[in-house]
Amino acid sequence: MTAPHERDNLDLAATAQEIADGARAGSLDHAAAASVAITCATTRDLSHARTVLAGVTPDEVRRAALELFERLSAPDGRARG
Repeated sequence: MTAPHERDNLDLAATAQEIADGARAGSLDHAAAASVAITCATTRDLSHARTVLAGVTPDEVRRAALELFERLSAPDGRARG
């Protein structure tokens, strides 16, 4: 049995960007996914990304972004939307 594949930041950034591209511009889903995409593309690891996302404002975007980040970074790495 093999260990679950942990996705790296660039994998998460690409997936989050796909979600952002499919979301309505200006929506909470779009803002959250874009935040995750940008953060993951510009941070060194998952821990750093999580810390940066904790500072996103406004509050509702931060909560949605962290929820999406947690789903995408789950061990199966396949959670979407």
